[in-house]
Amino acid sequence: MALIKSISGIRGTIGGMVGENLTPQDIVACTAAFGYWTLQKTNNPKIVVGRDARVSGQLVNNLVVSTLQFLGISVVDLGLSTTPTVEVAVTEEKAGAGIVLTASHNPKQWNALKFLNEKGEFISAQDGEDVLELIEAGTIVYPDINKLGTYSLRHDYIHIHIQKILDLPLVNVEAIKAKRFKIVVDAVNSTGALALPPLLEELGCEVILINGEPNGEFAHNPEPLPEHLSQLCFEVVKQHAHLGICVDPDVDRLAFVSEDGEPFGEEYSLVAVADYVLKHTPGATVSNLSSTRALRDVTQRYGQRYLASAVGEVNVVAKMKEFDSPIGGEGNGGIIYPALHYGRDAMVGVALFLSHLAEAGKTMSQLRHTYPSYHIIKSKIELTPDIDYHKLIVKLSEKYQHENINTIDGLKIDLEIGWVHLRKSNTEPIIRIYAEGSSEVIADNLADKIKSDMNNIIRGF
Repeated sequence: MALIKSISGIRGTIGGMVGENLTPQDIVACTAAFGYWTLQKTNNPKIVVGRDARVSGQLVNNLVVSTLQFLGISVVDLGLSTTPTVEVAVTEEKAGAGIVLTASHNPKQWNALKFLNEKGEFISAQDGEDVLELIEAGTIVYPDINKLGTYSLRHDYIHIHIQKILDLPLVNVEAIKAKRFKIVVDAVNSTGALALPPLLEELGCEVILINGEPNGEFAHNPEPLPEHLSQLCFEVVKQHAHLGICVDPDVDRLAFVSEDGEPFGEEYSLVAVADYVLKHTPGATVSNLSSTRALRDVTQRYGQRYLASAVGEVNVVAKMKEFDSPIGGEGNGGIIYPALHYGRDAMVGVALFLSHLAEAGKTMSQLRHTYPSYHIIKSKIELTPDIDYHKLIVKLSEKYQHENINTIDGLKIDLEIGWVHLRKSNTEPIIRIYAEGSSEVIADNLADKIKSDMNNIIRGF
């Protein structure tokens, strides 16, 4: 069981001790701090709240909404929604902030509060530090009974979000409709079941929905990695579908399956969408340090510049703004398309991808073969209290000082044959280890080598 307070919000497991898990007291304290900070920062007493379909979601929602109202903040509650939909709603409502209740890809015992600013974007590192200080200090002042916040429930924002996507110039609605794609959607028993079918139906697609009851009882591990997509792969072949789509519980990560039942690769969701966007809108692309080299390669095909940021949506967005990038995101299937909003959005990713597929006139598997083939290994080790993470990074940096290394976010070692990146997770008590090479053997060897080095250093602590 765990509780993680970070600059991006609070995340933890339901049940257990106060201060060690995501308990009602912790939820109220963190909500109060963020609400109070929002009032001081923006003087705008309106916050948009939305949640995924987790079992604990409604209970957490009740605590969050009531706490905000006690602060004198008016709440626009989207109910069951998606993270990108909440982001869109913040600006539409001209709200001072947003809170998304979701633990993203974590299992069902987890939940979290993700904090958005008045632009519908994740709050900055400095703003996050200010909120954390308020949480620790607990110096919250509540107004009297005459100044309680109001409450309104809105069920139409997913439709508003969909319409904004359909109105984008690069979403080729007619070309998609002409293809009459048959698509299997794995909504992993969360709000993708409410968002993807209506979007796809507006695009003239036939939708076969699996794991479509939004009850939070995830039918499989909710992270959209290839090893978790076996049911989707099977159904795509069985249904003779053109493709399969899987999203995570809050619909900000996106993975595809080709018509032959093979995973397209979550890393290649962004690569394919970037390929399409760059054909129409030249500019730099951005992904994080843990993302595939394939995005760099595709970007350079168009004579454009590729840039890497630290891991984390807020870091990718900052660099995209700095270089006015028309497309970017994270290799975990997180696509950020600024023409709509600065946030990972599986829904706009689907619409852009289908536009690309329709215009290309290729099958999914044929399209995949047009991209460089890299193999990425995503591993992790538990970050136990006896591991000195900072010392570990220093020791590894010294060991690989003669290689091309980057320490802006953990340690990335770039080699001719591939790369390896290790960093402390912002959402779980683990150290993530990603390695990529031109073959699976190379990627495996890189990951195994860095794990061996880490274990040797840890034993020396």
